[in-house]
Amino acid sequence: MAANTGKLTAVAIKNAKAGDKPLRLFDGGGLYLEVMPTGSRYWRMKYRHDGKEKRLAFGVFPEVALAVARQKRDEARAVLRDGIDPSTKRQTERRLSKLSNATVFEAIAQEWLQKQRQKLAPVTYGKAEWLLGMASSEVGRRPISEISAPEMLAVLRKIEATGRHETAYRVKQKASQVFRYAIATGRAERDPTVDLRGALSPVVSKPRAALTSPNDVAGLLRALYGYEGQPTTAAALKLGPLLFARPGNLRAMEWAELDLDAAEWRIPAGKMKMREEHVVPLAPQAISILQELHQLTGRNRYVFPSIRTPDRSMSENTVNAALRRLGYDKDTMTGHGFRALASTRLNELGWAPDVIERQLAHAERNKVRAVYNRAQYMAERKKMMTAWADYLDQLRTTTGKVVAFKRQAGA
Repeated sequence: MAANTGKLTAVAIKNAKAGDKPLRLFDGGGLYLEVMPTGSRYWRMKYRHDGKEKRLAFGVFPEVALAVARQKRDEARAVLRDGIDPSTKRQTERRLSKLSNATVFEAIAQEWLQKQRQKLAPVTYGKAEWLLGMASSEVGRRPISEISAPEMLAVLRKIEATGRHETAYRVKQKASQVFRYAIATGRAERDPTVDLRGALSPVVSKPRAALTSPNDVAGLLRALYGYEGQPTTAAALKLGPLLFARPGNLRAMEWAELDLDAAEWRIPAGKMKMREEHVVPLAPQAISILQELHQLTGRNRYVFPSIRTPDRSMSENTVNAALRRLGYDKDTMTGHGFRALASTRLNELGWAPDVIERQLAHAERNKVRAVYNRAQYMAERKKMMTAWADYLDQLRTTTGKVVAFKRQAGA
């Protein structure tokens, strides 16, 4: 090991004045401090390997103290005595470190997520990122090829312990997708989550809260039209059952997406769960509500701007909070429940299931059928949305027992 010549001291280094050219202050054993004209001080080491003069950088003073720089020099000289170039050794270590980082669960999960970004709606992407984050917080720095089934089970049971059984299942599903991606890219040989079948507590499916009987819907509609809160919230409550769009799409509705003359709301593909543009035909009742609302928010980007800033849409909790104020708890009715309400009633009214499902923007469950069935049913959907709005008006304004009507043949 090189002797410590002690040529430099911290005081001497601090007092060294910068000149017009770099100044080198040598300490011995090849170590020197290079004082730049800007005043910056860099630790370097000069050495020879295979007959060539080379240099190593050890950092900046005072972040790297004199004693640390000397230690780095001594370590480099020890490597040289073994006939190894310390610069080459450092580069190799960096490459191995980078390769190692690229094979840990968290890195591969992020890589997989980036490839899904173009396929998923922002909300769906955010949920996937959140779910994988729960797994990464436990096994994120583990090489993905070394993660075992018991390790994953421990991660999932920790989530279960908080009572979030469905979340545990979803984390398992997302982690499985990451493992399969790692297998496909040659960084893992198997998916350990496959061995966890039956290991988690069963999830009891609970349908989304929604009112579906005609009399209950009639009472709900009258309550919605009697809401006395913020005008934008009142409009969102009225449009909820009329349009039965996903709550996230409704609150993020932009004036640029609306063509009131054509009676259409075109939701861009980037906002949709299935990444396909979706058209919502607007019945006269919906147009009337939007025209009235335009007087209040028409200068903004969003139809339903946040009360805090017009640059954002209203909060995702706004509609649900309004329903609570009207007396509907989370087990009775939610903003998403307008979709179940419409689906149930429209099916019972005799509308074609394919037309209803297309208007709900649901994916075709039969993958083979999905390839061939790309019909938009736009003419039928326009008729249905107008008839639906008229039906809701009848429910809301009819007193006494509500009598449901069927769609007319050939309508």
